[in-house]
Amino acid sequence: MFGKLWEEIEGIGRDAHTGGYRRYAWNDADLEMREWFASTAGARGLDYVEDGNGNQFAWWGSADKGSADKGNALMIGSHLDSVPDGGAFDGPLGIVSSFVAVDELVKDGFEPGRPIVIANFADEEGARFGIACAGSQLLTGRLDPERALGLTDRDGFSLAEVLHSRGRKPERLGPDADILGRIGTFVELHVEQGRNLAYGDQGVGVASSIWPHGRYRFDFCGEANHAGATAMADRRDPMLAYAATVLAARDRAVLREARATFGRIEVEPGGTNAIPSRVRGWLDARAADDDTLTRLVDELVAVARAEAESTGTTIDFTAESVTGSVDFGGALRDDLSALLGDAPILPTGAGHDAGVLSEYGIDTSMLFVRNPTGVSHSPAEFAEESDCLAGVAALKCVIAHLAGGDPP
Repeated sequence: MFGKLWEEIEGIGRDAHTGGYRRYAWNDADLEMREWFASTAGARGLDYVEDGNGNQFAWWGSADKGSADKGNALMIGSHLDSVPDGGAFDGPLGIVSSFVAVDELVKDGFEPGRPIVIANFADEEGARFGIACAGSQLLTGRLDPERALGLTDRDGFSLAEVLHSRGRKPERLGPDADILGRIGTFVELHVEQGRNLAYGDQGVGVASSIWPHGRYRFDFCGEANHAGATAMADRRDPMLAYAATVLAARDRAVLREARATFGRIEVEPGGTNAIPSRVRGWLDARAADDDTLTRLVDELVAVARAEAESTGTTIDFTAESVTGSVDFGGALRDDLSALLGDAPILPTGAGHDAGVLSEYGIDTSMLFVRNPTGVSHSPAEFAEESDCLAGVAALKCVIAHLAGGDPP
């Protein structure tokens, strides 16, 4: 059953040359994945709903706004979009596993004591418009709709324009109290983005926390000029300050046992024989606690400003999105770990919609499926079929436990 559903989506949005996935928010591949979600829900008789933010929901049990079960539903699921040339498992594993777990519970004759809803959160990766977990942030009111609508992709199209072109109504963006008011618990299954489970004998773990993380833009501005005719001493080259900041990012992150990555850069005017007028780089920074993250970013901004001054250039700094630490501690985490045979409890440096829902106040936990290499956000991302099936079994057990009844 798992293999059949996995095969249905395995080729969608996959680049023939790199083997990676390019399922960006609202592009053709993303729309095909969304259609797959809706049709998969319909084939199972689940009640399909899409909110104004593009989040998709498949309900097993009452999805009625006036239901007596309001505030009691169990949400499972993840996301279907990807980073550029991303792996197959990041996001889709959680949704395929959710459908399969529900299929198996239905086959076993399980009668849930509370509504269960499978969620596909829109634009979790933020690959197109730069804001991670945009769908869940909009749903919970953490991301302002006007700000979101004004975001542009690399081709200059705003989110408002893209939504309109895809038949959606931009004016519907924003919090949805009706949907949120029906959710009591959220459990997100996800491939592990690290190797903690690779060293043990258990293929499924439970999340303890999500590191604080943020995306920051550095705009270094100088003076465009001829690469051959301009003496080195006469240059105002913003690439120098940018390069020094990149090197400092690695050094500072190592010292603080944190993470700092410049993974995207834009250079203007972009000529091989031209000194740049502007270098724009995006920093992804993460740390074990909020104070360490703040200190790391502050140090890098100070380095960037000092380097810009010494090279006769300028620097503008923008914090595009910042998410604080999320602690999944408490009864739910410990309960699920014990339920799954004392499953290991481990932190993650990756961000997830589960973190957004947890910060909103919904009781939230995460299950991680073993990734033997630890590689993620890459075509090399991998999980053994046996571990994927172990994840389905674990999720099935969790659903049965939390939805009122012993595991079938």
